[in-house]
Amino acid sequence: MRIVLRIGGSVVASPVNTELLKKYANIVRKLKKQNHEIAVILGGGSLAREFILLAKKLGLEMQTQDEIAISVSRLFAQLFLETLGNLACKKVALTLKDVTICLKNGKIVVMGGLKPGITTDAVAALVAEHVNSELLVKGTDQEGIYTKDPRKYSDAVKLDHLSFDDLQSVFSESQHKAGIHQIIDPEAVKILKRKRVKLFVVNGFKPKNILLAVQGKRVGTVVE
Repeated sequence: MRIVLRIGGSVVASPVNTELLKKYANIVRKLKKQNHEIAVILGGGSLAREFILLAKKLGLEMQTQDEIAISVSRLFAQLFLETLGNLACKKVALTLKDVTICLKNGKIVVMGGLKPGITTDAVAALVAEHVNSELLVKGTDQEGIYTKDPRKYSDAVKLDHLSFDDLQSVFSESQHKAGIHQIIDPEAVKILKRKRVKLFVVNGFKPKNILLAVQGKRVGTVVE
């Protein structure tokens, strides 16, 4: 199976959690041993947002803010890539062409941001579309998708299963902003819906959830 794994910066990079990164590396190694083809996309988390804020204070345009955030995400991607060793490609993937070449060589793809104007969620969706992935799993800082933001509303209810159409009504942000932080980027959902890629949103602080999602077990929220 071709799997795209999106590791949220809110999980491994806010603050940087090296032990969790090691656990994710072990999970990815297990999946590789099971003959899955894997692409991993990492976000920049709070550090990326700090640099976006610095760029704003300097009066820099949103495109430049995005480029700086992308650089941060690619640093985390390089950390993860080096942790995987020879199982991964030698360099962080910077284009969709790099993704194709890496998978053809039997290696694990690791990447951060792709270009200004899209989040790493959207990057993961574009990768899934490009390589005809059957599954995208996102590890985030919540147990799944809720009816409301559970950090703000005590009456928020977790949803176990919903359609891509249903998901549209859950969003708080409908368009891209530098540093956007919500459960899943709306642009990513459009891409996944177009290609009918199954999406699991799981608690990223429990890396074993990734294995459960790949096995089709009931975990987090599944969107299809």
